[in-house]
Amino acid sequence: MDEGGTYTLLITLPEATRIGVGALGDHAFPAGAYAYTGSALGSGGFARVDRHRRLARGESDARHWHVDYLIGHPDATLREVVTSPGADAECAVAERLNEGPVPGFGASDCDCPSHLAHETTLERLREMVENAHEAVTGPDDS
Repeated sequence: MDEGGTYTLLITLPEATRIGVGALGDHAFPAGAYAYTGSALGSGGFARVDRHRRLARGESDARHWHVDYLIGHPDATLREVVTSPGADAECAVAERLNEGPVPGFGASDCDCPSHLAHETTLERLREMVENAHEAVTGPDDS
């Protein structure tokens, strides 16, 4: 059984666009890179990440979470995923990243301002995400 943990999806959006995000409504998304941090704890583990990948590839159109509206947009590309297996650190990782353009994004079950971060470049955002995961879970010894 996959134990799951905390994950961050790294997504790029080449041009600024407006995206409807379910109950959060329409929001402007600047061009650049986005990091969505979530948790995949419980019996399914990181199967949630596989679900996000299927949606990003267009193999599914079911929108259950805020991030589904972003990764399901035709101009968005899911680039990679950073994981911390066994860690329940979703909020701790999200708090170490810049806030994105949508208040409350992915944070409807906690007190965080947002679980979506934005940066102009994927490289800078990847570095920030990797540092945030390491800061809250310790170095990866694999």
